[in-house]
Amino acid sequence: MAQVQLILREDVRRLGEAGDLVSVKPGYARNFLVPQGKAILATVGRVKELDHQKRVISERLAKEMADFEAVKQRMASVVLEFSAQAGDEGKLFGSITAQQIGEQLAEKGFKIDRRKIELDEPIKALGEHQVPVKLRSEIVAEVKVIVTAAD
Repeated sequence: MAQVQLILREDVRRLGEAGDLVSVKPGYARNFLVPQGKAILATVGRVKELDHQKRVISERLAKEMADFEAVKQRMASVVLEFSAQAGDEGKLFGSITAQQIGEQLAEKGFKIDRRKIELDEPIKALGEHQVPVKLRSEIVAEVKVIVTAAD
């Protein structure tokens, strides 16, 4: 089946970054990328405009990167505290999940999608844990999570 040429308007995970010229299957383009505004069809005229678009996009990305770096710096000082029921050996009866971490981050003023909180598996032990939060593909903030035993 033929591929469709598209110009990405924003970063698409596992496909490319904003401004890239990519080839995708027609259904993916027709049903997802174009209707969501993530890409436009790559006509001859649009390909010529791509250079100008790349400059505009690179300026916007530079501003976003600076904003994400500032958020990363603020997140470095954040400490999230959870209290949970635990056994004698320090194992939790439940677990601390990415959703719970996201809710506490929201309470502290950080609007982070829970899918960006990179917990390989839920926290199931007492103590101090460093949890990575992927703000952007190359910017990862670390949040300190302290889990204590509930009375």
